[in-house]
Amino acid sequence: MKRYNNIKIQNRYDGKRVYRTTLYPSIVPSSTDLQIVSNESDFLDTLAYKYYGDPTLFWIIATANNIGKGRMSIDGGLNLRIPTDVNSIINRFNNLNS
Repeated sequence: MKRYNNIKIQNRYDGKRVYRTTLYPSIVPSSTDLQIVSNESDFLDTLAYKYYGDPTLFWIIATANNIGKGRMSIDGGLNLRIPTDVNSIINRFNNLNS
């Protein structure tokens, strides 16, 4: 799956086609979340693949850990939260962006 497949385009009030802003749900901590310590070689997409089987879900880990946009690499030694309730997070994401 490509990163940009789900970008929505809409017509603005003046008829120009523009990209619609992607909204991300807040991800509150849960007792079922995994806690890991990052390595210097970790990237958000590889962690998403490791824990979710889908590298495009990198944004879940980034949002849960307040990692800035446009950043895929992670510093070593960070305590990261890996949310496990992925289906409800994706459902909230879809509801926000439908």
